[in-house]
Amino acid sequence: MAFRQTLAPYACDAARSRGRLFAVSPSPTRSEFQRDRDRIIHSTAFRRLAHKTQVFVPLDGDHFRTRLTHSIEVGQIARAIARALAVDEDLAEAVALAHDLGHTPFGHAGEEALETCMKPWGGFDHNAQALRVVTLLERRYADYDGLDLTWEALEGIVKHNGPLLAGDGAPRLRPVARYILEFDALCPLGLARFAGVEAQAAALADDIAYIGHDIDDGLRAGLFSLESIAAGAPFVAGLLEEIGAKHPGLERGRVFHELVRRVITRFVEDAIATSAARLDRIAPQSAEAVRGAGRAMVALSDEMTAAEHDLKRFLFTHMYRHEKVMGVWARARDAISRLFPAFLETPGLMPPEWATLAAGRDAAGRAVVVADYIAGMTDRYALTEVKRLFGPAGG
Repeated sequence: MAFRQTLAPYACDAARSRGRLFAVSPSPTRSEFQRDRDRIIHSTAFRRLAHKTQVFVPLDGDHFRTRLTHSIEVGQIARAIARALAVDEDLAEAVALAHDLGHTPFGHAGEEALETCMKPWGGFDHNAQALRVVTLLERRYADYDGLDLTWEALEGIVKHNGPLLAGDGAPRLRPVARYILEFDALCPLGLARFAGVEAQAAALADDIAYIGHDIDDGLRAGLFSLESIAAGAPFVAGLLEEIGAKHPGLERGRVFHELVRRVITRFVEDAIATSAARLDRIAPQSAEAVRGAGRAMVALSDEMTAAEHDLKRFLFTHMYRHEKVMGVWARARDAISRLFPAFLETPGLMPPEWATLAAGRDAAGRAVVVADYIAGMTDRYALTEVKRLFGPAGG
């Protein structure tokens, strides 16, 4: 049964997938990568993303992005890039939808807090945690733990941001998480090589999506103005001039939307053009050739990379370090910093199934169980647990 259009020779081919750790019979209606996407969507961890922070804690408003809406937006952009490059859209979407499954409650503030708590036991890494979720922590199927995704999906989850090891086997930027190394020993993922085009499309889609929606959320929250972002990013200033010329007197809320849609469109169109040119120039004849090319195939032009850097710098200063956001993040860090030692010292404070997992383990083993438990929490559940353990005032 044909599942899609003809793919480029460098695409990952679902019909020739390297397979799963636990073999399953072929589906008569779905490709293997479509099955990956569906398993991710139906997972408990994916549903929890609806109640996990992107930047704002949802209690501050109902219209700001969550990890779930972010992941859906990333999936849509990843599909658009993959379609234009004639690679497998379903694999690109699957990696995009799974890329944040390992994130803690309270966004990056929560991750920083859990990383600090886990330092004596190897630290915490959200990409490694996503791998733990899809290979171990999801307990749905009768025959195995995890989601039993294809090799290509697992490769994308681990390496969508690039190789983890240099050619000599040394870590490229930071130590590789222990679980990734342990899993790689069981199922080699080629940690010194790039992932396929589909995973690279998901990675760039992540950057494009969060820049676009953080501009939108920041403007709507009043953290910065159109005037200030135009001053900080010439790319945005040009887009605002376009909007003003085409829609003079447009109400401010519609200007926000027009700006964001233009930001995303320009980045996506540039990514497609730049990546297509790279692929044409190198002409890889297989997905393996992409993995061994020694550089990313999916990328932005120099001009748009500069625009991306301008926007990231602006958002870091005017949004992520805004006093309103920092106040919420302090509360988030405090919550996790209190919960972790409490559960580590007294595992019985966790639900019975988690307390049982921690029973009989040494401190390092208990710490991993506690980190798994906390990382899976939603924002609201984490705050509820703080109240349960430390009282309505948090202690």
